Amino acid sequence: QVQLVESGGGLLQPGGSLRLSCAASGSIFSVHVMGWFRQAPGKQRELVAVVPSGGSTNYADSVKGRFTISRDNAKSTVYLQMNSLKPEDTAVYYCNAILSLGRGAPMNYWGKGTLVTVSA
Repeated sequence: QVQLVESGGGLLQPGGSLRLSCAASGSIFSVHVMGWFRQAPGKQRELVAVVPSGGSTNYADSVKGRFTISRDNAKSTVYLQMNSLKPEDTAVYYCNAILSLGRGAPMNYWGKGTLVTVSA
């Protein structure tokens, strides 16, 4: 069984910074992709940033230059550094991972989400 546990959400003012973390645990053989998605009230879940294993990062246009995704493979952990936050960044942020258990096929996993609220 795999668990993705997020931390770091909170309430802050526009222009502030926040760092999210997500640690994957379980009988993990290989982590292929880790990333972050978000869902604002009344909107669909959208990609924020992803970092494939050994590949280049990919960001939503709305966060380029403000957010940075990074990954610690030894800890199966992904981070999202968010700077210059705007009210429109308010959302529940979900950790996502595509990984393999044992030598099985890669599967998609989600964390439970952490709320980020940006408000004056």
